[in-house]
Parts: sequence; structure tokens; C-alpha cells
Amino acid sequence: MSSEDDTPTSPATPVPEASRPAAPSVAPAAPSARSATDTVLEQFAHEYIRERRNARRWSLTLRLGWLLLFALVAWGLLTQNNHASAPNGPHTALVELRGEIAVDTEASADVLLSGLRSAFEDSGAQAVVIRINSPGGSPVQAGIIHDEILRLKAKHDKEVYAVVEESCASGAYYVAVAADSIYVDKASIVGSIGVLMDGFGFTSLMEKLGVERRMITAGSNKGMLDPFSPLSESQRAFAQSMLDQIHQQFIKVVKDGRGERLKETPETFSGLFWSGEEAVRQGLADGFGNLEFVAREIVKAEEVIDYTPHENVAERLAKRFGAAVGEGAVKALRNLPQLH
Repeated sequence: MSSEDDTPTSPATPVPEASRPAAPSVAPAAPSARSATDTVLEQFAHEYIRERRNARRWSLTLRLGWLLLFALVAWGLLTQNNHASAPNGPHTALVELRGEIAVDTEASADVLLSGLRSAFEDSGAQAVVIRINSPGGSPVQAGIIHDEILRLKAKHDKEVYAVVEESCASGAYYVAVAADSIYVDKASIVGSIGVLMDGFGFTSLMEKLGVERRMITAGSNKGMLDPFSPLSESQRAFAQSMLDQIHQQFIKVVKDGRGERLKETPETFSGLFWSGEEAVRQGLADGFGNLEFVAREIVKAEEVIDYTPHENVAERLAKRFGAAVGEGAVKALRNLPQLH
């Protein structure tokens, strides 16, 4: 007796894959707003931490730099003081006047007066020699140096000698006449007793180019000597009057300093300059000789001690370091986060 259970089952026939029902596809999840915000916050946090590390690093560098700067300056001052206290026997004190006489140069009044005072105050200094190699410069700076030399001479009762190397012209000669005697080389350049004010005028060129100068002033002479504006006759006369006045001051200083030794000619105060040989002939100088000659033969103290203030290595490094620190600070401030 047969039944459905007894009927043998045939093996399942494989269904072609193409005819199979496709499995439901799962769409990729859209990036959430939360993940984008996290990314921005993470980037900001990293940037903030980096900037804070840079700030701490810069702060440490700055502190170490100032400490180094202080040490360099202290060492420089100590070295300079030790040098200044070295001479203790009879000697000739030397102060150098080199280059242009102007503010913030090695021939400025501040620099020269510091050395002159030290030289005069040293009891071992038998006399002071100012060795000059300068084309001149500011009449104000030269006048300050000249007047202080006269004051120190009277206070300390010491002779002062000017020794000219290559050049002693204009403001440099203004300083030299404060000395008791002036010694030159036969080929030195001496003189140029005059005053000048120079500049350029571009008004004609501007007219050719069609350029208009727009300058607004309060005061009719406020723009005087402006190179892009015409110079009126009244302004020219005013400038000439001022130069003549300064020139007369220069002439008086020379006459007072040289006295009867000066053999004045119509050209003496014309602004001309002469060789050392001619300068001696005209009474602008007293004789021929260099530093060693004056120390040995005139002062009678052959040892020469230099009192000229010189910028030492520590001071140069300090200035350069200070400039570098300033530049680094500006760069660091530029890199800090900004609020807009």
C-alpha cells in the first residue's frame, strides 16, 4: 500500500542565479551633522594646542634671550671699566675723532665727550691729544665738543693737542681750534671754514612730466626747501641769512682759537681747504707731526693710552640680539590666532 511518504524525493533542481530574487540593498548611511562638527572641533583643538606650544616655546626663548643680553652687557661694562682703570702712570691721553661728526656716530658729541672727560680726569694723563680724521659734519655737534674742550682745559689745567691725519675740514676744524696746538702732515687736508645747505629741486622736471605737487600747509613758509616746490626769493634770502649767521659763529671760533697765529687772507673763510703744508704757512696749524711725535717730543710722555669709547664685542652682540628679538617678536605676534 503506497502513500505520499513512501514516494522517493528527487534531488532539488538548482535555481539559476539570475532568476533568484534580489536581496534588499542597504543604502550607506549619510554623514551625520554630528561627525562634521566633531571634525571641526578636533581641528580647532589641534591648532589651539599647536599655537599654545609655540607661545610657550617663544616665551622661554625670550626669557633666555634677555638673560643672555643682560650677561653680555654686564660683561661689556665690566671689561670697559677694567680697561679705563688700567693706566696709573704718566702718559699721553688719546681721544680719536674719526668720520662724520653727527648724532649716533662714533664722532658724535656724546661719544667724544665721554672719552674727553675720562682723559682729563685721569691724574696720570700729562696732556690730551685729539687725533682727527674727519670731513666735518654737524655744526651743533662740533660746537658742543669745542665748548666742552675749553671747559675741561680750564677746569683741569691740561694742554690739549690736535693731531691731523688725512683730513680736518669744516666741523672737524671747528673742534681742532679748541686745542692749544694743531699738528698736521704735509699732505693733510685742512680748512673748509664755511657752511652749506644742499638739496635738489624737481619743479621743472615735474612740469615736463605733467606732475602736480599737492602740499597743504598752515604757515606760508612751512614747506620751505621742499624739493618739489619752488623756492621763493624771500625763502632763499632767509636761508642765506641763517647760513651767514652760522658762518660768523665759525669765523669767531677760529679767530679766538688761533689768535695772532692766524695769517688771514681774503680766502681764509671762503670755504677753501689747503694741504697741511699750506695750513702751517697760513697759521691754520702749528707744525708737522703725528701722534707719536707729539707724545714723545711735545708732551714728554711717550706712553699713549686710548680713552676713546669703543663699541666692544658684547655691545655689538647685544644690539644685534636686540634687533633679532624684536623681529622675532613681530613674527610671533603675526602667527598668533586672530579674532575677526
